[in-house]
Amino acid sequence: MSGGEVAGILVAVFWAILVSFLAVVLVRLAQTLRATTALVADVTEQAVPLLADASATLRSAQTQLDKVDAIASDVQEVTSNASALSTTVASTFGGPLVKVAAFGYGVRQALGRRTAPEPEQAPRTPRRTVIVGRTVPSARRKRTGRSSRGQKD
Repeated sequence: MSGGEVAGILVAVFWAILVSFLAVVLVRLAQTLRATTALVADVTEQAVPLLADASATLRSAQTQLDKVDAIASDVQEVTSNASALSTTVASTFGGPLVKVAAFGYGVRQALGRRTAPEPEQAPRTPRRTVIVGRTVPSARRKRTGRSSRGQKD
């Protein structure tokens, strides 16, 4: 055998190995593509009903939110009506009730003074009048014998 024949055989063997390797890779790739196709078909079969259910759920949620919005607006209207009613009641009955309570208190105080014995009155200290931040002395007392100018009362 000559060197050219050996080289040709080596090249043929190399190509045979390469083609075999590529054939195995292509077979594996075909199996992977078949499995992927089956998986995508299964996911599609399950996803379509799930999407329909999700759509129905979203519609239901929107309906419930519309109902809650209506309820919230009704509650706001009731609250404003109750506020107006309480203001009206307070202005209508509040003044007279305060007057009746004050009258009752005054009557109780008057009856309490009539029935209770009067306590002995202690000598009262003179009252002082305050006028915008300064004190005005009360009426001057009579001096008792001491008439020097430097002494205070």
